[in-house]
Amino acid sequence: MAPLKTALAAALLGVASAATITHDFNITWVTANPDGAHPRPVIGINGQWPIPRLEVDVGDRLVLNVNNQLGNQSTSLHFHGLFMNGSSLMDGPTGVTQCPIQPGHSFTYNFTVDQPGTYWYHSHTNAQYPDGLRGPLIVNDSKFPYKDQVDEERVLTLSDWYHDQMQHLIPKFLSKGNPTGAEPVPNAALMNETQNLILPVQPGKTYMFRVINIGAFAGQYLWIEGHTMQIVEVDGVYTKQAPAEMVYISAAQRVSFLLTTKNDTSANFPIVASMDTTLFDTLPDDLNYNSTGWLSYDDSKPKPDPKLVYELDAFDDMTLEPYDEMKLLPEPSKSVELDVVMDNLGDGANYAFFNNITYKMPKVPTLYSALSAGDQATNPTVYGEYTHPFVLEKDEIVQITVNNLDSGRHPFHLHGHHFQAVHRSKEEAGTFASENLTDAELSQVPMRRDTLVVWPNGNIVLRFKANNPGVWLFHCHIEWHVVSGLLATFVEAPLELQRQFTIPKEHLDNCIASGMGTEGNAAGNTKDLLDLTGQPSPPRPLPGGFTKRGIIAFVFSCITGVLGVLVVAWYGMSVPAKQVRDHEPLVGQTSQPSEVHEVREVPAESAPAAVETTSAAAETTGAAKAATAEARSS
Repeated sequence: MAPLKTALAAALLGVASAATITHDFNITWVTANPDGAHPRPVIGINGQWPIPRLEVDVGDRLVLNVNNQLGNQSTSLHFHGLFMNGSSLMDGPTGVTQCPIQPGHSFTYNFTVDQPGTYWYHSHTNAQYPDGLRGPLIVNDSKFPYKDQVDEERVLTLSDWYHDQMQHLIPKFLSKGNPTGAEPVPNAALMNETQNLILPVQPGKTYMFRVINIGAFAGQYLWIEGHTMQIVEVDGVYTKQAPAEMVYISAAQRVSFLLTTKNDTSANFPIVASMDTTLFDTLPDDLNYNSTGWLSYDDSKPKPDPKLVYELDAFDDMTLEPYDEMKLLPEPSKSVELDVVMDNLGDGANYAFFNNITYKMPKVPTLYSALSAGDQATNPTVYGEYTHPFVLEKDEIVQITVNNLDSGRHPFHLHGHHFQAVHRSKEEAGTFASENLTDAELSQVPMRRDTLVVWPNGNIVLRFKANNPGVWLFHCHIEWHVVSGLLATFVEAPLELQRQFTIPKEHLDNCIASGMGTEGNAAGNTKDLLDLTGQPSPPRPLPGGFTKRGIIAFVFSCITGVLGVLVVAWYGMSVPAKQVRDHEPLVGQTSQPSEVHEVREVPAESAPAAVETTSAAAETTGAAKAATAEARSS
């Protein structure tokens, strides 16, 4: 152990070296064509896309002066995985910790980053980030336990990509025309927001890869031919080294690994990411669900096609051990059980539910309700039925059990905390209660992270300590399921939260511009906080069984059907005046097939994106005016 004087000096040096990193972000429309198939408006920053990587050191203060220049959409920024200790108002979800930033308005995010690791930032408004407002956020750590093994770092993002804007896709997805809730299938898969990515490497070196799935929907299998990955971090938590040939990274998850290159430059090797197609209801014939890049030892040598893989056998992240060997937290004093169900409501659309509640954004951001409710802030009624609120006491141990009663995979993310991944069942295992496990049968040194996948018709059990006062969402990070309501809200230590800060005027101004309240309950009621009259609510449930109108409609349908059968029968028995024979041409018939011409948008002139070294299809332009005009007109 270092002498106290030395340790104190080192600590003082660390404080003195902390910096304030300031960025001015103008959020704008630009045009891009990352898969080379379809130029489209995307959301960029300062006229550029992909948006910039944010990089800070532990202890730095990050200040982002955000101005919304989109013109036709509001926005916000969330810093995925950062706890925001003492700064819950900077977390970013619209309707939860802030009002949306309206076009022409500004918002300053100002917070200290006190945790190391791999993160990302993205819009948390109206399912907007798949339109491009998403990028890496890296927190460097001088105490990284494997730093002596690392020669260089590489940041690699994986994502799915849509040719249509989200605001065009959402109305079709959440409508009676899509009663099964089939999520739109992506049009392409990207690496570092492009395709055919080339990552130059040198022989005999060890690289740390920070991999982030910034996609909207698809989990991704990742492997690098001829190389073994040594996992050292997931979601900002250092792990003991674990070798892996293939990893699975859901939307929003991160994994960092060490990779040691070969000692010669005789060949280049494919980097392969394959979208998890089990999530897709349909698999379009023209979809290439794989994206391929290359570890380039020698750019003059061929870039080989990836080999066929007959089984996707990914590393089981539940077997990871945290580097600090933190033990299983004590038995919980607060247990929250959430059953995942997908079902239709009275408007015919398919919604997502936790315990038969689908989320609806309140009239007042939940954080603002907590700050203005006084002693009643500990009463969950204040926050409304459809924010699905749970009020937590300071420092209590909380256990979340998610029973997935759905046939799909779901990556669940908790804001404001890492959780211990205490248990994950196999597919089709049913509810946690049906497994009848005791604490002694759970992992005693569980992996920690902030996003975990539950398998189809299975369950997960998460445990954390409520030591971070704030308002924190818990939700599926498939963006389509955010749209359809798969969210719950944790209001943590609200009375202590009231003593931490007041809301800046600039934040309140955005509420005025948005027509949202800044005080009162979820319904905007400031006089009686337990009166939720007028709270936003989802469509009514479908009626149980037939209603009177339904019975009448059914009877008339039957009568019409019988009459139709009689008419057909009568027509079939009648003698036709003339029979049309095979050799007689029908009126208007032609021997030539019909021809359909597709009118395509003419891509704007653009400059290639600078993403590592790439043969990029990512055509990006600073001609934001043309993109803005197209986006607004659509």
